[in-house]
Amino acid sequence: MPAARESLLDAAFTALGSRPWQRVRMAEVAAAAGVSRQTLYNEFGSKEGLARALVRREADAYLRGVERALSGVSGAVAPGERLAAAAVWTVRTATENPLVRAALTGCWNERLPTTVRTAPPGALPAPGELLGEARDRAVRLLEGDWPPGAVELPLACEAVARLALSYVVAPAPAADVARMVRTVLA
Repeated sequence: MPAARESLLDAAFTALGSRPWQRVRMAEVAAAAGVSRQTLYNEFGSKEGLARALVRREADAYLRGVERALSGVSGAVAPGERLAAAAVWTVRTATENPLVRAALTGCWNERLPTTVRTAPPGALPAPGELLGEARDRAVRLLEGDWPPGAVELPLACEAVARLALSYVVAPAPAADVARMVRTVLA
């Protein structure tokens, strides 16, 4: 039932865009996805289960986007430019997607599914874990191209991830973060 699951998550995300999570009704999500309410409960168990799955999906999509930004053609795009692209992706995604912003910062407002804060251990990444996963993916994807004599790669990736997060918390144009990354890595 993967198609129904994705349709339900899409419907829940759309509903969250128009009203606070506490006003989102399971019957409305099911109807928007074109499935029965029982199918929704079979798939997620509860509204809290739906919320956790939705946040997990958005966090995973964010990490896949980080990987795409970092996956420039080896040697054709400088590793620093690829890190800058990942930082811009982070800022833009967190600006456009309130679930990614909350997952990265730990700041859950009343419009969002706040029950995810009390999710069982390991069900959802904590902000530091999500940022750490983005850093680890950057290290893995850049290690073969990192210039000798440059700042240590894991340190550079950590610094860029945290710099991007600062732009999420204190908003500025996403393009500014790329300029800042280039400056820091120069």
